[in-house]
Amino acid sequence: MSGGNGKALRELRDHPFELLKELERRSQVALAGSAGEGVQATEWVGIGFRLGAEQFIVPRDEVREVLMVPGSITRVPGAKAWLKGLANVRGHLLPLVDLRAFLGAGAGGTGRSARVLVINGGEYPAGILVDEVSGFRRFLESEHSQATPETMIRCEQYLAGSFERDGDLWPVFSAQRLVGADEFFAAASEQPAGSVAL
Repeated sequence: MSGGNGKALRELRDHPFELLKELERRSQVALAGSAGEGVQATEWVGIGFRLGAEQFIVPRDEVREVLMVPGSITRVPGAKAWLKGLANVRGHLLPLVDLRAFLGAGAGGTGRSARVLVINGGEYPAGILVDEVSGFRRFLESEHSQATPETMIRCEQYLAGSFERDGDLWPVFSAQRLVGADEFFAAASEQPAGSVAL
């Protein structure tokens, strides 16, 4: 470093706590893209996941937990193929939805890296099968765009903008939009005329 900033840091080298405080302040300023004092960058946190070859991110507060795919899943008679069935998770029945199949992109959630995202909120819990979970992803609010990117898997109606960092685009998948959609609750297969769908 050179100039006044470099001199200020050199002067603080014998005061480690003050040096750390100054480094933290400068990091906040750099993250916020501002030169002002006391800038607090607002952080957005989500959970990264993969469907096929595409990566997405779901807001952290929309996911209750991430699970391994249960070893025993009971099929539901008369249900569409994307409703994989029911799993007993700690004594509670959890419906499991193959998200790729629901979106019409073929069966997913079958590999060793597959996981279940348990959706937070709503009257009934639901687990969505994804191909992989990559953990927490943190972004600045300033990195968010309201523009909905086009996806190969055609899930634009469930997206809430995107984040971009270092050339990587992370579409924000809204689990709340998913569980609020009428088609999400239309899990019964087409019934012959005169039959009653449960």
